[in-house]
Amino acid sequence: MSIKLAQEQKLLQRLSPQQIQTIKLIELPIQDLEQRIRKELEENPVLDEDSTADQTDEENEPRQLSLSEYKEDDSIPSYRLYVNNQGRDERPQYNTFSVKESFSQSLMEQLGYRNLSEHEYAVAAFIIGSLDDDGYLRRDLESVVDDMDFRANIRSDSEEVLKMLKVIQEFEPTGVGARDLRECLLLQLRGMKDCKEVRNAIRIVDGYFRDFSAKHFTRIMQRLDLTPEEMKAAMERIVKLNPSPGGQIDDSYTDQAQQVVPDFLLEMDGGEPRLSMPRFNIPELRINRKYAEILTEASGSNEKEKKEAAAFVKQKLDSAKWFVEAIKQRHNTLMSTMQAIVDYQRDFFTEGDDSCLKPMVLKDIAAVTGFDISTVSRVVNSKYVETWFGIYPLKYFFSEGLENAEGDQISTRELKKALQDAIDAEDKSNPLTDDQLVDYMASKGYRLARRTVAKYRDQLNIPKARLRKELI
Repeated sequence: MSIKLAQEQKLLQRLSPQQIQTIKLIELPIQDLEQRIRKELEENPVLDEDSTADQTDEENEPRQLSLSEYKEDDSIPSYRLYVNNQGRDERPQYNTFSVKESFSQSLMEQLGYRNLSEHEYAVAAFIIGSLDDDGYLRRDLESVVDDMDFRANIRSDSEEVLKMLKVIQEFEPTGVGARDLRECLLLQLRGMKDCKEVRNAIRIVDGYFRDFSAKHFTRIMQRLDLTPEEMKAAMERIVKLNPSPGGQIDDSYTDQAQQVVPDFLLEMDGGEPRLSMPRFNIPELRINRKYAEILTEASGSNEKEKKEAAAFVKQKLDSAKWFVEAIKQRHNTLMSTMQAIVDYQRDFFTEGDDSCLKPMVLKDIAAVTGFDISTVSRVVNSKYVETWFGIYPLKYFFSEGLENAEGDQISTRELKKALQDAIDAEDKSNPLTDDQLVDYMASKGYRLARRTVAKYRDQLNIPKARLRKELI
């Protein structure tokens, strides 16, 4: 076997550090961008948050520095190490947050008011810790007993656990501690003021829960000898119950409200859509003068320590340059992409009507902007735009297209809206089947197969006709 040496030429494309930096920043929504800049300020001592607004002494005011002012053995490109990120947030309503009471804390507080022995209190506290986030105990009692013994060294039995569970089921919110949906609804119904409608509702949930879930109302009325009016009154009681009692109190002491912060603002100016990026609470970046002076002192010096300090500062200055430039490029990329979307869907943004949405895929915007499809995808992901008729995720404007009866391309968004409108307007006592929906869509000029209607219905989280049936 002979060994040979051979040369092979390959063409490889490598991303520069600034390109990698920009790609990562493009993916970030506006809230995460602020955190990322704060993190960079903490890790790079060369960068400072601009605090010159309150300074009046011109001698003490940091000036905008350029690396062109400093000379060293290695050439360093000239750039301004200062970026204005548009100051403080002009839309303070986006910065609100709320702190909610802990679900477990609320139950433990109520437990403290009960006259229990130390052992009973420990058993009940363990049960509270075993509840799911929605307030249910989805483990059998024997498992709770075994887990209590193994993990907390608390000896108990199923009878005592059930007794303490009954105590917890008396707590607020009503329905907490239930082991399934049926028990949850019954706990709430039995806590209501006694009346004929509540008694009928209890009979339905307690004895015919499976038929109730399948909406076999006629069968229930026959077996319980209820009139349609009595059935309807009982149903009105049931549908107002809370199937997730634990969801009323969030399990976080410092839970920040999930509030969408738009990355873009689209306003109408003389009938023309005008796009902008709202100001946000991101600090202005400025070079730390102390570190710049280190580089100045080190230039031309032969001392090893000063040379090493200069090399460190130079590295941090380069990193600052890449970061500032990446932020600028992120802004330009986001604006170019969003402007292309606005231009493509101009009718929609002008009229605010879903039927005006045209079929549009990532490739369409990539062709307009000249960006790669992956770049457009990163821009669209987790970004929102505030329009004069509502706030929308950018993904909302992208959809495939189908042909209507006239051969025109229409968006699947328009098809789903037409399907939703048909179901909203149907007779709830006799809802439309998928076959009937196919006929309805055809009458509106939309040629769809039955499986396509079923797919769109599922995507809209709309159940089958039988499960949509209601008592009128």
